[in-house]
Amino acid sequence: MDVIHTALWVSDIEQTREFYVDALGLTENWSFTGDDGVENVYIGGENGEFQFKYDPDGGPEIESGTMAHVAVSVDSTDETVERLVDRVDPPIQTAPTTMDELGLRVAFVEDPDGYVVELVEELE
Repeated sequence: MDVIHTALWVSDIEQTREFYVDALGLTENWSFTGDDGVENVYIGGENGEFQFKYDPDGGPEIESGTMAHVAVSVDSTDETVERLVDRVDPPIQTAPTTMDELGLRVAFVEDPDGYVVELVEELE
């Protein structure tokens, strides 16, 4: 058994693509539009993906803070934050920080809908 994806409602699919694909550097794997008109876009990396659900007629209200965060592995936390700031200027909740005891460098940023994304770099 394995986790396949996490589904999140979004308010603007193009802003979501810009954040996760263009700025963060993940890959858009595939998409489809259901009979209900909801667009489903799957974006991810080697070990999993997010399913972003967008209803052009209006979906459920997105409330910031209802989910703790999603985590994405990155090669360099500092370079990723810099690229995100240059391209989409997201709110930064926690600037890049080294967690020596865990061997990680992390940062927390918000995506266009206020979902918190943890950027995780494994240090050697």
